[in-house]
Amino acid sequence: MSNVRKILNVVDLSQIFDQYFNSNENGLVRLRNPNLKSLDHDFLYHLELGTNDHDFVKMFGDVKFICTGGTAIRMKNFINSIEPELSKKLKTKLEIWQHSSSRYSMYKVGPVLAVNHGIGVPSLQILLNELFKLMYYAKMKNPVIFRIGTCGGVGITPGTVVITNEGVDEEINPYFVQVVLGKKIHLPATLDRQLVRELKALVNSDDPYDTIIGKTMCTSDFYEGQGRLDGAFCKHTIADKMDYLAKLQEAGVVNIEMECTAFAALTYQAGIKAGICCVAMLDRFKGDQIRTSNEVRKQWELRPQDIISRYILRHL
Repeated sequence: MSNVRKILNVVDLSQIFDQYFNSNENGLVRLRNPNLKSLDHDFLYHLELGTNDHDFVKMFGDVKFICTGGTAIRMKNFINSIEPELSKKLKTKLEIWQHSSSRYSMYKVGPVLAVNHGIGVPSLQILLNELFKLMYYAKMKNPVIFRIGTCGGVGITPGTVVITNEGVDEEINPYFVQVVLGKKIHLPATLDRQLVRELKALVNSDDPYDTIIGKTMCTSDFYEGQGRLDGAFCKHTIADKMDYLAKLQEAGVVNIEMECTAFAALTYQAGIKAGICCVAMLDRFKGDQIRTSNEVRKQWELRPQDIISRYILRHL
């Protein structure tokens, strides 16, 4: 209990984080909440799955890879695209399982589970809490989780794939701020560097696009929070926007999205290996409106999915 009190009383956990939130022993996910032991039934409300109603070990115990992305259709397309490769690799015809709640949709084929997380940190944070509990109850061993998505580029060519090596907030701080009982807690937005290198090594020389590594800035807003000029409100000038983007670029930021700091911080806190791979839909230096056709955008969305699929197939 003394350790718990110490954690709750500090504002910045970066110096002691590894002491309490290290990798999981024996490959099993550990939950840092002793209160869960007192529950006789745990209902994952937003996934509409419960420990009394579902056999988590039977349903999800074989999962090794979890992929998340903003929309349900993107996750469904990912599962549909990887199923033939998985069936071929495992030398058996795999069936696709799916389950939808009012908030999230889940798709599973063999050892791969895909779930949409919605848009923004709050929606993602809810999903990750329930996913981590699902992993725990299913007794998954050494799971790897990815966020596959889209983003806005900062000085990079549209269509470029970005592998995130660190998440930063709007003030370029490398942590996620969570308010608990009125206190601000700073959780390091740390991602597995070895996994970053592995993903980059999977890039093929004949890929018709660039894949780069860099910092990703997370914002809680799609419009003003990103310095955009096309929202319902705008209290800054074009020059203000350009100055801000230049500051981000100077700090090593190559793209902007709305989930990375929470994704990195919560997976790190849970001791789960995690990676983020997104495709840039535009260069924010050159505008805020996406001008490419729907057909081109759909093709671009497949690019990070291809890299994650290569990782999964290699590690099977």
